[in-house]
Amino acid sequence: MILSLFRKNTATEPVYAVYNSIVAQSRQPFFYADWGVPDTVTGRFDMISLHMALLFRRLRDEPKQIKAFSQAVFDLFFKDMDRSLREMGAGDLGVPKKIQKMGNIFFGLLAALNEALDRNDAEALAAVISRNIFDGQDSPQVRALVAYVMERDAALATQPAQSIIGGDLRFEAAA
Repeated sequence: MILSLFRKNTATEPVYAVYNSIVAQSRQPFFYADWGVPDTVTGRFDMISLHMALLFRRLRDEPKQIKAFSQAVFDLFFKDMDRSLREMGAGDLGVPKKIQKMGNIFFGLLAALNEALDRNDAEALAAVISRNIFDGQDSPQVRALVAYVMERDAALATQPAQSIIGGDLRFEAAA
């Protein structure tokens, strides 16, 4: 019984690998230093949410097994957000409300991102990014992030779903 505590759970390893890829990509310094994404708790949450939305967009039309993987990544994301809030001193009573608000923000971003990218509408995508990441401001940095999102969306579309659920998620630019 106690030995099971020290065994790796091979079913969750790919979930952690994919989530770690999302977090690592979201922490790239150029987002904050070059493109003006606010280097704050909110700005970092926004960037993780953006990359999570790109993953969910890629896996949305896949079979049920892959949808379960997406759910596991989502659950890990919000478990991590819960942990982070508690580390920052949020009380037990306040965390659920904050998590609910974060969930609403994420799902709003996901829906708006899907709509803009489904139409291949760079202007609509710029509005989504401006509203969600840059407090409604339009700038060359917004346009840079729009190009980045469109490139990453195209690149993710070429990655096999089986590779992704195996833990291999890459955010390279489309060729």
